[in-house]
Amino acid sequence: MHDDDIPPAERGYASPEAAERAFYAAIESADLDAMRRVWEAGDGCACIHPLGPRLQGRERVLAGWRRIFDGGVRLRFTLSAVEVLADAALCVRLVQENIHVIGADEQPAHPVLATNVYRHGPHGWHLVLHHASPGPAVATAREPSARPDRLH
Repeated sequence: MHDDDIPPAERGYASPEAAERAFYAAIESADLDAMRRVWEAGDGCACIHPLGPRLQGRERVLAGWRRIFDGGVRLRFTLSAVEVLADAALCVRLVQENIHVIGADEQPAHPVLATNVYRHGPHGWHLVLHHASPGPAVATAREPSARPDRLH
């Protein structure tokens, strides 16, 4: 099968890094077609948004992204604390997503810890898992009390 014979939504990426760049670009541009291309076809993929349920299968995953995009909030991502575990067919990328809301007045970034798993298939690399959880709270300027009122 030639690249021209592969439907655009099934064409993968040359590397996990390219797939990850496309993933975050799709979020930032709220582009559902671009998001569809990033995810592996079928039921073998899953997405868990912070504090949300598991969305299993590409169509459910895309329905979740559609709801987010339809909300109208535009986001910008910078990634930090990237750790990579990879072999020839699977790549696990642990990242801290620093999420900025476009148009918000000087709001600090909201840290989210995410695990992105990419699989190499017959048409290139695709995302098969995105699991995001709220990150550590941003430190405040207030000094901790020498005698805290509560231990937990």
